[in-house]
Amino acid sequence: MKQAVFNIVLAMLLLLCLAQMPYGYYVFVRHACMIVFAVMAYAEYERRRPALAVVCGALALLFQPFVKIALGRTVWNVVDVLVALMLIALTASDLLNKNKS
Repeated sequence: MKQAVFNIVLAMLLLLCLAQMPYGYYVFVRHACMIVFAVMAYAEYERRRPALAVVCGALALLFQPFVKIALGRTVWNVVDVLVALMLIALTASDLLNKNKS
């Protein structure tokens, strides 16, 4: 349940990146994404879902704030929306699977 809350909050933070925000907000989101995706990668590895672990690890690297990847605002907006949708879908899928068992 905790992971579901983190996923939804992170999805909301990513969608807020579509608005004009101060630069510090984007740095905060990059840190938050890096931490959450790194933890998710480890958790998915432990759950024996290696494909999802690799995706989460790659997202942790993409969002890490130390060596910035310059994609341009438009591309970052697309990435933010796609990742937010992925987080929402993953959370919904996990919650549905939890209710079935």
